[in-house]
Amino acid sequence: MINVFHIVSNKIWSGPEQYAYDLALRLRNDDNYYIEVVCKKSEAVFNKFRSLEIPVSILPLKGLTDLDSPVRFARLLKRGQNIIHVHTFHDAFAAIWAKHIAENPNTRIVLTLHGVNRPRINYLSKKVYRDLDRIVFVSQRSYDEFVPRITRLDRKKCVIVRDSVLPARSEKLAQAPQLRQQLGIDSNQALIMYHGRLSHDKGLDVLLRAITQLDSSKYHLVILGEGNHKYVAQQKAFIVANQLVHNVTFLGFSDNVQAYIRQCDFGVLPSVVPEALGLSNLEYMMHGKAHIATNNGAQLEYLENGKNALLVDPDNPYELAQAIEQLTTDAVLRSRIGMQARHDFNDHLNYDTFYKQMTELYASLFKAP
Repeated sequence: MINVFHIVSNKIWSGPEQYAYDLALRLRNDDNYYIEVVCKKSEAVFNKFRSLEIPVSILPLKGLTDLDSPVRFARLLKRGQNIIHVHTFHDAFAAIWAKHIAENPNTRIVLTLHGVNRPRINYLSKKVYRDLDRIVFVSQRSYDEFVPRITRLDRKKCVIVRDSVLPARSEKLAQAPQLRQQLGIDSNQALIMYHGRLSHDKGLDVLLRAITQLDSSKYHLVILGEGNHKYVAQQKAFIVANQLVHNVTFLGFSDNVQAYIRQCDFGVLPSVVPEALGLSNLEYMMHGKAHIATNNGAQLEYLENGKNALLVDPDNPYELAQAIEQLTTDAVLRSRIGMQARHDFNDHLNYDTFYKQMTELYASLFKAP
């Protein structure tokens, strides 16, 4: 049996936490693995992982100057075959220190990089890269932005394992209210959905500028997610100023996003910055929904314009408005794109594919070279 310890140090729930959560959910039912999570003292994160009914340890996880966390964590690594799976460069320090303190030669460290980021290239950072056993990139785009910029990096350590999303349980999907009925959305209006962080990086303001060009009788936009209060207040003020109050609804954060996705006609994800993968895109595909995305990130590795999505340039409200109008007025196109998207997800983007690749990576760390 292999012991897998996920370290997640964010105090809020975001992409890396969901990645670790989904993986822990699958690993806990796999007889080949023991799974435990290490996190900060954050009620939201702690309670979410505790709901999996697995051991969850709380440590300070303050980074390079924090010696208490590695010492305490090392006690968990004294025996057996251990994998420490971290999700930020920040947490790699604690993992490396704990491994050295435990003095167990059967301990490996895996870092998953969840963004499109250039590497740190100072002396200390390069030493961290050398001490990692694997660096996992969630797309070719994130790999290409990172790996070529580091001299003498052992590229055998660097692998691409595209993440995926787990389908929600059927009883969970049944819990969400019926949006059309609750919000009074007319049957001849397209129900459009945006979900994700509410920020300029994700392009919410671009989306709102785009819909000012549309016929207000043809659509209703539902927005799921949270963000910076000032930014959100600015977008709500824009909605009022442009007389969009009856066409846009903010629903806030939801832990049942897939139940809402199933009710929409199509999604819009107009990210301004390059996405390392785009899990929100995969959620629309999984549920057979057409969606509009930007063409500036890893989306190009699995989306084809006009086939399984519509792709537009980032920060271009005019082009985005044209794409929205196209899907709003053409139900046949929406259906065709959604069906192809579901087929592509089931064929090679599903969670089983990701899980198989990840567990094969785990097992390979203990095989003789």
